Amino acid sequence: MNVKTTITLSSEDFSGGSSYDNYSGDYESCCGVVCDQETSMHFNAIFIPVLYSVALVVGLVGNGLVLVVLWKKKASWNVTDIFIFHLSIADSLLLLTLPLWAVEAVKEWSFGTGLCKLTGALFKINFYCGIFMLACISLDRYLSIVHAVQMYSRKKPMVTHCCCLIIWLFCLLLSIPDWTYLKAISDSRRQDKIECVPIYPSISWELATRLLYHVVGFALPALMLLFCYSSIIVRLQRGSQGMQKKRAMRVIVALVLAFFISWTPYNITLIVETIQSNKNISSNNQACISSTAMDVAITATSTLGYLHCCVNPILYAFVGVKFRQHLLDMLRPLGFTLKGPAGLMSWKSSAWSGSVDTSHISAF
Repeated sequence: MNVKTTITLSSEDFSGGSSYDNYSGDYESCCGVVCDQETSMHFNAIFIPVLYSVALVVGLVGNGLVLVVLWKKKASWNVTDIFIFHLSIADSLLLLTLPLWAVEAVKEWSFGTGLCKLTGALFKINFYCGIFMLACISLDRYLSIVHAVQMYSRKKPMVTHCCCLIIWLFCLLLSIPDWTYLKAISDSRRQDKIECVPIYPSISWELATRLLYHVVGFALPALMLLFCYSSIIVRLQRGSQGMQKKRAMRVIVALVLAFFISWTPYNITLIVETIQSNKNISSNNQACISSTAMDVAITATSTLGYLHCCVNPILYAFVGVKFRQHLLDMLRPLGFTLKGPAGLMSWKSSAWSGSVDTSHISAF
């Protein structure tokens, strides 16, 4: 869709595994010259398959181990275990969509509009669900450690499962734009390559979806993570500075840093792209250079965000003493051994946690 300026707002959407590659933003001059995207296409064809393959293997192995260990210990689940179980499911389902986006990057989207809508919506549902589960875990830890209040009763796990179900349903609602606007369609700027992209009825709809992502998918969860974990650190520092508490604070810092390192670059890039696409560019060549650079930046930063699915199992499970012990028990008959530092603080009664001094806090 063209406007009076030299470029229009890109339809690159935040949810698609291939970043949707700016389909509707045909960078045309007044004379009708269209920028080709050969450079960004070549970059995507190499970068996306390699990184997505790594994410798929590492993420599925890590999340798969978490799910297996949790399932074997489901009789002793606590609130955090339930949230991490749903988090691992969301991350695994999100990772399963990556092969289709990798195929699109190398060739084109050859799976039709129906599977385009399904895959894009599935990606969006699990993307939001993973972030919301992280927020719920941080809130539960905050209430338990700082205020000694249990948000959910361990004796009533179905209440926690119902809360997770509500989150899944809310994420399903957030995926409605994908069910509605995703289409498999060719792009003249990209050698008529068929891609799975959102085709919005107007720029206003596109801006609304981006705003929804920035606020609901990043800003609010980020603020909750910062508030909850900073409050936890302050609470831990009030007591004696034992080795366990120091390790606990390191884990907290790692959790927050992992989230922001994964998703902040993409959000900043997306904001910059939105601003630039609404500005007049003095020459068509400058517009093409800017378009290519932004396509490459969005692909690189979005892939970094998806790799967060691989980090979650390490940060939320593998740092736990009891989780490593459960995993060792499972692998010992196969001849494997598992070594790692002991003494990390973990959730009391969690499937992978060890007990520490919990006279005034619940530790993780």
